[in-house]
Parts: sequence; structure tokens; C-alpha cells
Amino acid sequence: MQMNRREFMGMLAAASAAGMAINSPQVLAAGQGEKLYELKPFGNASLLHMTDCHAQLVPIYFREPNVNIGVAGALGKVPHLVGESLLKAFKIKPGTAQAHAFTYLNFEEAAKRYGKVGGFAHLSTLVKMMKGSRPGALLLDGGDTWQGSATSLWTNAQDMVDAAKMLGVDVMTLHWECTYGMDRVLEIAEKDFKGKVDIVAQNIKTADFGDPVFPSHVMKNINGAKVAIIGQAFPYTPIANPRYQVADWSFGIQEESMQAVVDEVRSKGAQVVVVLSHNGMDVDLKMASRVSGIDFILGGHTHDGIPHAIPVKNPSGTTHVTNAGSNSKFLGVLDMDIQGGKLRDFKYRLLPVFSNMLPADPDMAAFVENVRKPYLEKLVEPLAVSEGLLYRRGNFNGSWDQLIVDALMEVKNAEIAFSPGFRWGTSLLPGQTITREHLMDQTAITYPNTTLADMKGEFIKTVLEDVCDNLFNPDPYYQQGGDMVRVGGLTYTCNPNGSSGNRISDMRLNGKLIEASKTYRVAGWAPVAEEARSNGEPPIWDVVETYLRAKKTIATKTPYIPKLVGMNKNPGFVV
Repeated sequence: MQMNRREFMGMLAAASAAGMAINSPQVLAAGQGEKLYELKPFGNASLLHMTDCHAQLVPIYFREPNVNIGVAGALGKVPHLVGESLLKAFKIKPGTAQAHAFTYLNFEEAAKRYGKVGGFAHLSTLVKMMKGSRPGALLLDGGDTWQGSATSLWTNAQDMVDAAKMLGVDVMTLHWECTYGMDRVLEIAEKDFKGKVDIVAQNIKTADFGDPVFPSHVMKNINGAKVAIIGQAFPYTPIANPRYQVADWSFGIQEESMQAVVDEVRSKGAQVVVVLSHNGMDVDLKMASRVSGIDFILGGHTHDGIPHAIPVKNPSGTTHVTNAGSNSKFLGVLDMDIQGGKLRDFKYRLLPVFSNMLPADPDMAAFVENVRKPYLEKLVEPLAVSEGLLYRRGNFNGSWDQLIVDALMEVKNAEIAFSPGFRWGTSLLPGQTITREHLMDQTAITYPNTTLADMKGEFIKTVLEDVCDNLFNPDPYYQQGGDMVRVGGLTYTCNPNGSSGNRISDMRLNGKLIEASKTYRVAGWAPVAEEARSNGEPPIWDVVETYLRAKKTIATKTPYIPKLVGMNKNPGFVV
């Protein structure tokens, strides 16, 4: 079912009459309300884009980062702008709903004012509204859809597979989906999605003979215009996640292969070429400068909410690069004017999904309620109360990360704790009860084992240096995953502009310098090695739940950020 503007406005009025806060003075005071979604159609072909929802079916709070550091050629450029620098770059008025959506500024106050974001029922309303005014529009999913919640883990991703079909996803690519294993991904592709959702990935091939696992692309006819959609799965899946889960598949950026696919679809008459990417925005920007013939890269992975498309020059013209945030918080709308066999003009906008401004689609709301019902008692069980804001987003520890490493050290009796640099995970406002669902939002993965190991000081430095190089290597093609490993107990100095192997210094434990030859007790979780699958250690959610139940009240967590060198004028760093 699609929805035109008249039907949408009728739904707004009905929801308001039913007591929803859609037209509350708080929401409309900044001149927002329905005007935020009053997006006039343009051209003759449209694509809608979502990415990195991380299985969040219900509305949530989600804080954007205050630390997103760019180095070398990325210094001071999108996506490495936070707070006021981002607002200035995109001409967004401070204190508005959009300012709240795209930045961390005044987060607690703004979150109370504008309410929760995302939720598939509210996203569905927006998708139907956009499709209703844009006949033939397609919905593209950039991946990281099947992972990130308790119900997605407990149903082996089935809740999200069914939700995606109901939402009307037409084409998708992959990353965290692969952590359910090759057999499960292929089962979904062949049974659930066949004839409904196209999975595309030009860079997933068999490890033995290099045969394609999925189609590299699909060609779609939108109102007479031929639009090619090429898939680019996360290139470093076997490194960032366990290799054994995708043992028979190879990944990689595969730039030459991408160019060959672009040339192929152009030879078949594609009038517009779109790459549906899970590279991460820095990688997409570099690829856009080197591969010719791509009109748009609709990107994901790095969770950057970028209001407008970024133009990148290359040998054959210009490619426009986007990134559509995370947690079902945004919907990208790309309207294209395709005339005379080619793209003449376009308009792009990234729309925030405010649950207080968009009524819930009744069918999707009923689906979400039904799929959660068998697990609801477990989901809502209270574990503790947080006195402070809990969030996970940014290059270094967030307060949720701090809670996790504190729990690891205390429960497992460790001197130091490491937690992966994951970007997914919802936020909690001060005073909220931490439920099991909130805990699972931070920890729901298929390889959740905790670890406890003796590590020498020199090895600890090697770990930090390796992850730091993955994050701050000046060449985006060598940036292989998430953010910096989160640490507990340990302090250090970091120079993001330093050379490989020379960014970490002054490592200390309880004020004393870490000794290279000394052994330290280190706790962690999410091991990627196959031998760690059966290490006998409890899953991370059990460890953190033990900690929460013992504390009952969690004092405000101040996330640890290392001493940073050379960041005084970096617009991606605000503390």
C-alpha cells in the first residue's frame, strides 16, 4: 500500500486526535511538524535509501557523535564534522529538529523535546508517503539490517527478514547479515527473498574459483528509465567479523571489478548507475574519485547522517556520495530527472524519522507487536537504573562502552578490559531503567563469548596500534572496520596523525607505565578466532547483567577518551 499526501495528512490529523504528540507545541515550536516531510516530487525516477538499522523495530533514542576525527585528506571534510561544524557546513539552524537529528548538541534536552526516533512502524509511514507521491520508487537497504537486537538474535534474523519484506525493500547488500553464517544468508536469499528482494554484491565471490555468490547488480526500469543498482558489501567482513562464518566467500573492495561492472551495465543501456554500498563513507569517497561512470553511491557502515549528497570529481565526471545514518533514524530520498538517455538533474534529501511527527503505520505496528510478544517479558525485565546518559557512538569510548568495560573488569576480576569498537547500540536518557532489551541492543551478536587472558605489555600496545591504524590510516582503503577498541583500566596517549605503529604512547595502569615484558590480566568479548567459539566463558550479556543487578543504580559513566595529540583545531573533535 502506498500513501499520497492527502492520506498522510489525514493520518496525522487522526493520530493527533487520538492523543499523539505530533502537533504538540514542543514539536512545532521550531516550525517543524509536517513541513519536515513535505518533500515535493522531482523528476521521473526516485530511490529511497535506508541503511544500518541494526534491527531496531521500535522507536529509540540515539545520540550522534562528538568525536569523529578526520586525518590527512579527510581533515575538516564530511563526514568528519560534528556539532556546530556540521550545522554550519549544511546550513542547518541550531535548536531545530534537524539540528537534533544530525548532531549531539543539547542531546538530553532535545531528546525530551522531540521524542524518540526511528521504529519500523513510523519509517513505514514515511516510506509509503514517499512512494505514494513517487510512482515506481524503489526502496534500497544498505545492510546491517538483521543484527543488533535481542529479537533478531533470538529469531535467527527472521523478524527482520519479515519486517524488510513488509516495509517494501526492493534491493539490499550485506555486512552483519553474514554473521549468521553463509548457509543462513543463502537460505534467506533463496526462500524468503526470492522474487521479492534482490541481494546484490559485486565483491562477494567464492574463495576457491572466484565465482559470484550473488548477482553483482540488478537493472530496474523506473517509469521508462533504466537504472542499474550495483551492490558493494562490506569489504572487510572476514577481518572485522569471524572468518569461519564466511569461510567459503571472499570479499575486498575490488575496485577493478567494480569498474568492470559499471562498464557492463552502461553497455547494456543503463541511463543511471547507482552503487548500494556498505564500504563506509571515506572508502566511498575514494572509490568515487577512481571509478568512472557511477552517478550515485548510496552508502552505509559508518553510520554518518549526511544531509546532502557530496560531489566527487573523477575522470568521467562527477559521482555524488551519500550516507544515511543508522537505527532506522533516517530515510534518504533521491529524485532523478532522467531525460534523453541520461541523468539531467537530481535532488537528494535525508529525512529524519521522528516518531512524534510520523504516526505509526497500523499494519507494521501490528507486525512489530506480534513479533515481540513471545519475548516481551524478557525484553522489559528491569536490570538497573542509570543516573546518567548512556550512549555508544564516536571514535573512542561512549558511556555504554564504559559500563561494559567496567563490568568486564569487575565481574571477571581483570586489570584491563577491551571492548570492540562497535558503532551500533541505542541511547538511554538519565533516570531511565536499563532493561534486558537495552543491554541486548549493545551486545546482540552471534559470537558473544567473553575472554580472559594474560597479555604482555608489548602485545597490548600492538593491539592498540593495529586498531588505531585501521581507524586513522590516511588511505581509506586500509581502514578496515569500526571505531577504536574501547578500554577499561588502561590510559594512553594517541596521535591520530602519527605513522603506523607510532600512534600510541604513555600507556599506564593505575598511573604506572605499562611494562613491555610484564603480564597483565585482560578481559574482552566478541573473539573472532574459531578456537574461541567454545572457550567456556559466559556471553557478554550475562557478565554485564551480573554487574547491573549487583549495582542496581548505575552512577553516571564518564567515557574514557585518551589524551589526543594535534586535535585542537580538528572539527571532528569536541569535548
